[in-house]
Amino acid sequence: MPEGPSVKSFQLLTAPFVGQVVAKVGGSSRQRNLKDLKATRLQDSQASGKNLFLAFGAALEAWTMGGSPSPGPVEEEPTIQGKADRGACSLTLAQEGQEEDVAQLSPEEHSVQRKQEMGCSVPDASDAAGDTWKWLRFHFGLYGSIRANEFSRANKANKRGDWKDPVPRLVLHFDSGGFLVFYNCQIHWCTSPAVEPASDILSPKFHRGQALAALRQPTSICYTLLDQRYFSGLGNIIKNEILYLARIHPLSQGSLLALSALESLLDHAVQFSTDWLHKKLVGTMCSHPKTIGTLTGTLSQEPGQSGESFYNCLC
Repeated sequence: MPEGPSVKSFQLLTAPFVGQVVAKVGGSSRQRNLKDLKATRLQDSQASGKNLFLAFGAALEAWTMGGSPSPGPVEEEPTIQGKADRGACSLTLAQEGQEEDVAQLSPEEHSVQRKQEMGCSVPDASDAAGDTWKWLRFHFGLYGSIRANEFSRANKANKRGDWKDPVPRLVLHFDSGGFLVFYNCQIHWCTSPAVEPASDILSPKFHRGQALAALRQPTSICYTLLDQRYFSGLGNIIKNEILYLARIHPLSQGSLLALSALESLLDHAVQFSTDWLHKKLVGTMCSHPKTIGTLTGTLSQEPGQSGESFYNCLC
């Protein structure tokens, strides 16, 4: 599935649509409430780890960018009167190349959020504590992606020999004429974005001390790296790459490794993730897939603790 750098690039792809009104909703998703997105305004876009969060509000709701109010209501939209309650949380609109502010929630709202994410329910007015914004959480599958102003086309025939284009899960058409297409993803409502910058490997607020303490646990280093509580956004590709760069065997016990080796591994995790995001934005691929393939090809003969094997890095 897409890892942190890919999801961050998805967020940057959606950022130019912030402030636009949804004119039409399509896609194969069977969630009835997604149709309610019509005539709402995309208010915010945030990424955290492997999740993308989009906020929607009333079309005529006053919203700000950089602290200055936007012009008056859009004439062609229905005259819906609404104004966001600023008491629940403080949010800033996503801007390309910058990290978003974290929503400030009370303990009660955190409890409601956990219940709704587990039950995948739609928040009502009481649960949202007066906040008029509705948030969607997107978690992408193995081939999940987002496209802007274009649809994905089949590049080869399927097993039956048919050339069928991928079916989008959700399509959002905006009043400006542009549209966003979401493929192979799970979509859930939530009260607010579950953003944890301390564990996000792409966040400037990434907590190195917390991550280093996790790496020193008496657990195979490959499993610790995949723990999203400490390394949000880190997946199999990044794990394979940084273990090779640090010259550490995936099944090595973290408690038996030298502190300098763990610090080097942590440096590689942050640096490789940042470089990967940059390369995705400029359209280049991983810089050394053949070398990694040779190393992980050797390791793949040795199964992990749970019986799983290690495979080549496919970027």
